[in-house]
Amino acid sequence: MKKKDRRPGWDEYFMGIADLVAQRSTCLRRKVGALVVKDRRILATGYNGTPSGIKHCSQVGCLRAKLKIPSGERHELCRGLHAEQNVLLQASLHGVSLKDSAIYVTNQPCIICAKMIINAGIKEVVMAGHYPDPMALSFLKEARIKVRKVK
Repeated sequence: MKKKDRRPGWDEYFMGIADLVAQRSTCLRRKVGALVVKDRRILATGYNGTPSGIKHCSQVGCLRAKLKIPSGERHELCRGLHAEQNVLLQASLHGVSLKDSAIYVTNQPCIICAKMIINAGIKEVVMAGHYPDPMALSFLKEARIKVRKVK
């Protein structure tokens, strides 16, 4: 009898890569990774962190933590970009169209990222973790973007 190979399914595989990408994050509060996939091919990756050439939060501290701002609020006070924003920018920098693709992200997108995902032409959001932003989910639903939560 042949021994059955234990290969991860596609969701497990891509979410595992998103988890690995998240390890590059420079955020002190939450490490998030994202990747965009089309036809089972990775188009771009991104993680949350400060823009290129700007000191990392780990070097200067987190203003939102210092001010005790709850998660999901006052995004403008954060030094960093979200993983979803970075993955969209990486694709754009390299001229990669994200139309009809899927984004795998280790946490639910916020409302700002949801709006960007909608306009990027992404058709599916696959997420693992929670984020306190119900408006983001309602926007994705209204835009008819498929949303799935995986382990």
